[in-house]
Amino acid sequence: MRTREGGRIVDEAAVIARVRAGEAEAYADLVRAHTGIALRAAAALGAGADAEDVVQQAFVKAYCALGGFRDGASFKPWLLSIVANETRNTVRTAARQRTLAGREAALAQAEPLIPEAADPAVATLETERRGALLSALEQLSEEHRLVVTYRYLLEMDESETAQALGWPRGTVKSRLNRALRKLGRLLPDFEPREGGDERE
Repeated sequence: MRTREGGRIVDEAAVIARVRAGEAEAYADLVRAHTGIALRAAAALGAGADAEDVVQQAFVKAYCALGGFRDGASFKPWLLSIVANETRNTVRTAARQRTLAGREAALAQAEPLIPEAADPAVATLETERRGALLSALEQLSEEHRLVVTYRYLLEMDESETAQALGWPRGTVKSRLNRALRKLGRLLPDFEPREGGDERE
């Protein structure tokens, strides 16, 4: 699997082989390639101000478990499942629930800044749309919230979502379908943007 990292392509299998062969510093290539998506995942799943700590801990755990990583698998979904577990553990350990405003602020901080050339009206509508969506997501069950977050907010394809959540693809499809129907009732104008392209 190849991942784009700041304009260059990272061959994940080659990097993982180098790390397993004792070249620990090669792991930095995977960290650079996946830090952005890991921070977005942690923020979207409720880590709030702890997102950076969650991601750092997830990368440490992934490094320690790299020996058991299945050859030929994609690193991103595997890492994001660790990020999701770390986020849940952090939220439980802290014994506090993040407010919608805190999640939205953390997610906005994890997103790139709006380019100066962007239309402020469009940016405002997008911010309002995201707020309404996050509010509706709060009303879904955890399973439905997770599948929508991975599929659309993190733009993962169906197979990556299944791998990250540890669910069969059929379960992803059925839970996503039910979650989108519920969102449709909560947000009549909601039309999800397609996540990552389907891959074979």
